[in-house]
Amino acid sequence: MGKLKLLISILILALTTVIAGVPATIGVPATPASKGVHRNAYATMMYMGTPRDYEFYVATRVMLRSLSRLGVDADLVVIASLDVPLHWVRTLEQEDGAKVVRVENLNNPYKGQSNFNLRFKLTMNKLYAWSLTDYERVVMLDADNLFLQKTDELFQCGQFCAVFINPCIFHTGLFVLQPSTIVFKDMLHQLKVGMDNADGADQGFIGAYFPDLLDQPMFHPSLNGTKLQGNYRLPLGYQMDASYYYLRLHWSVPCGPNSVITFPGAPWLKPWYWWSWPVLPLGIQWHEQRLQTLGYDAERPLVLIQTVLYLGIIVMTRVARPNLSKLCYRRENTKSIFLIQTSLKLIAIWSILAAYIIPFFLIPHTVHPLIGWGLYLLGSFALSCIAMNTFLLPMLPVLVPWLGIFGVLLVMAYPWYSDGIVRALAVFAYAFCASPVAWTALVKIMSCLNVSLEREGFLPRLSESAAPAGFNKLY
Repeated sequence: MGKLKLLISILILALTTVIAGVPATIGVPATPASKGVHRNAYATMMYMGTPRDYEFYVATRVMLRSLSRLGVDADLVVIASLDVPLHWVRTLEQEDGAKVVRVENLNNPYKGQSNFNLRFKLTMNKLYAWSLTDYERVVMLDADNLFLQKTDELFQCGQFCAVFINPCIFHTGLFVLQPSTIVFKDMLHQLKVGMDNADGADQGFIGAYFPDLLDQPMFHPSLNGTKLQGNYRLPLGYQMDASYYYLRLHWSVPCGPNSVITFPGAPWLKPWYWWSWPVLPLGIQWHEQRLQTLGYDAERPLVLIQTVLYLGIIVMTRVARPNLSKLCYRRENTKSIFLIQTSLKLIAIWSILAAYIIPFFLIPHTVHPLIGWGLYLLGSFALSCIAMNTFLLPMLPVLVPWLGIFGVLLVMAYPWYSDGIVRALAVFAYAFCASPVAWTALVKIMSCLNVSLEREGFLPRLSESAAPAGFNKLY
């Protein structure tokens, strides 16, 4: 019952925030922190050059505000490349309480490797964390971290500390470092000479720079707050890979505090995208945190516009539905009519497909999942009404995919699965049972199209002005 209550409360809060216009920030708003007054810092980086720049900007703001809300005793620093828009920089400083450090993009000499992924082209900017010598310790973060509790004890760790979510390779989504001009210059030198890098990204480079971390002791914070010296491994609880959760649908991390969730993997399934939930259940926790910090003011106008547009389409298509009683002519079966009928069949099928594809790309990517899926279902229904009323198709077969999508969302969002395997089997069973229904609906649509084309239900009577031979009046 706890999961269901959480889901209902998030739905009510999301609907209130996005649709009703309630103030977007829930709880205590983030206030700018004093710049440079702390000995330690939480840092992240921003750069431009990928199609997902805005989404990562939103994710960065949510993470910064969540850290402020936890009351961390540290500065919040954003290492931003010079091409980051100035209004984003001002927002980060004035509204999110961050200290922004502008830097030039570091050249990535590994971009010619065969296994190189272009989305990692500018991730070497993470090395600038070692140049933040105003601080004793820095916790360097990726934007896809979800903090469950304050982690200031990490500032007691040594010169370099990271988590092994892979048995042999530590993860650079969160690591602790002691800034050092000497280390930073040496890293730039190693970058210039092309030190070995397994993946061409920051993780491969930093992993090669600290090759013996697996042999180092585990970090345990001291009770008196003394800073340690040397390199340490961090417990897994500081970088809980979301993949572990999806296997059992609950956390089971015995070593260290369960403090931070990270979301490595496919970039298009990051938790801030509305379609990632309920495909990946943990995404709702990220949006719960956004509701409590940043809100959804930026997406609200587009949501309202699309909602009004789709409702208008539904009304207009019902009003403009063709009058079937006016059908009175039929052509002979000529070659030209066969081509016209075939073309219209293709147009009808493509219009139905478009009804389920177009709304997906119009919804703001970072809107709340419950709002996103609701808007998608409304949009696909509205555009399906155009196909139904234009081609005189029955409603139920055209809406079978709509009902199927709604059903699979319910199956995936069901909160009482015992583990991820049972959940996957349930989705598979649903798809297996739904396939014959979808095929039957397609056959019904094609049959109805044939009937409409035979009666020319949606073809204009082009021959009224000059009717060729072969026309037969039916009534």
